[in-house]
Amino acid sequence: MILRNQDISILESSAMGREAAARAVLALNRFGMGPRPGSIEAIAADPREALIAELEHPPAYPAAASALPSSAKAFRAVADANAKRQAKAVLAKRAEDQAKQQRTDAPPAMATDSTQGPSEMALKTAADAVPDPGRQIYLGEAKLRTEAALAANIGFAERLVWFWSNHFCISADKIRSMSGAYEREAIRPHILGRFADMLLAVESHPAMLFYLDNLASMGTNSTAGINRSRGLNENLARETLELHTLGVRSGYTQDDVIGLSNGFTGWTLVPPGDNPEHGGEFSFNPRLHEPGAQKVLGKTYEEDGVEQARAVLKDLAIHPATATHLAGKLAAHFIADTPPPSLVERMAKSFLDSSGDLKEVAKTMVLSPEAWAQPPTKLKRPSEWVVGMVRATGITQVDAARYTGGQALLGEPLWRPGSPKGFPDDEGSWIDGMGRRLDVANNFAERVAGKADPDEIVGSVLASSVSPEVSEAVSRAESRQQALVLLFMSADIQRR
Repeated sequence: MILRNQDISILESSAMGREAAARAVLALNRFGMGPRPGSIEAIAADPREALIAELEHPPAYPAAASALPSSAKAFRAVADANAKRQAKAVLAKRAEDQAKQQRTDAPPAMATDSTQGPSEMALKTAADAVPDPGRQIYLGEAKLRTEAALAANIGFAERLVWFWSNHFCISADKIRSMSGAYEREAIRPHILGRFADMLLAVESHPAMLFYLDNLASMGTNSTAGINRSRGLNENLARETLELHTLGVRSGYTQDDVIGLSNGFTGWTLVPPGDNPEHGGEFSFNPRLHEPGAQKVLGKTYEEDGVEQARAVLKDLAIHPATATHLAGKLAAHFIADTPPPSLVERMAKSFLDSSGDLKEVAKTMVLSPEAWAQPPTKLKRPSEWVVGMVRATGITQVDAARYTGGQALLGEPLWRPGSPKGFPDDEGSWIDGMGRRLDVANNFAERVAGKADPDEIVGSVLASSVSPEVSEAVSRAESRQQALVLLFMSADIQRR
């Protein structure tokens, strides 16, 4: 068979088209939230430039966020509901006691003379009368966050939000009312700014102070410490050094933990019961603060109230160990479980050269050849896989209760990591959960089979970039539901 020049040109053009589509798919999966209708065509001409453009002009968070309460307001709402519930429980218990005493002709003087707490029935009555607003606040935040990821053209900025939120994690199991607002207030505004600003916003946020028990910390020689015989809590300082900045085995000592812990004393929040307008907001209480200079990493920080710990954080934010630690975590999250050392070194250098400019570090990662040379073998975390699966169908709205329930089933409940380390980022931590992913894929496919065409997803949404084996399996499936499950469970959607 002899091919004419025109035939050769057509074949070459087709091959170039497939190559461009595959590169766009890699960009969308590795750096974004996965392909959605029209996304491959939008960036295929230059995926790198499209990613850089999103860093320069990140999409605005949905306007509906303005209707969500601030972390302090959410905290006050829950505290107020708890107080009302407790009061109603006490009243219900008194009514129970009075009814019992009337039945037994007890003396009137004993009508409220009960030292027992509210009964189970009294507590249930109070809970029914005053529902907990925390759940609805949590679900409202979850819905907005998820739909922002589903609607994003690429989703690079959203992935950065998710990364930094996990790096500086708190737990909704301990402080549910603030969990979503914490991300909006302390993480989202700083993902493309300076790390020092994010670090300060995070460590001084009431949600973090609550989560890591700094509210209970007071200097041994502070006014409150002397009067109450209570002492130091090291949690915030230890996690700041070990997890948030320098990393493990980076040279800090127990003395450094104590020095920073003393600097953090007095960082607290306004009790909601004392101040109905500003309860839940950050406050510095000098009565809790350890007096005197503190030494951290060989440097002495003079007594300066709230500014003492802030000065330590500024230095930690630009420390070489911090640069290496953060560069390694970013590269491991986006590129590979074991990222190329040359890439990590280049990103760490970019961090130091720019004084911790996170946009420059992200650009360095995207523009590095190593970021594109790695095959798409990294297993997506459950949250990334679910969003990628839903995006492929073109759905942009979710039922927050169902969505968060699915996340919990997959072992990555939203804003609920098992420890301050956050959720792990390696395949070994998630591979055993593939059976649960199959259950979720089946359930989702059953619900969307009537409107999601697997052939359309393969040919248009994914631009025929899936492997021939997956394409053939989808075409031979006995039903749309089965075809969708095969597609959702394929490496083309599971990995990046």
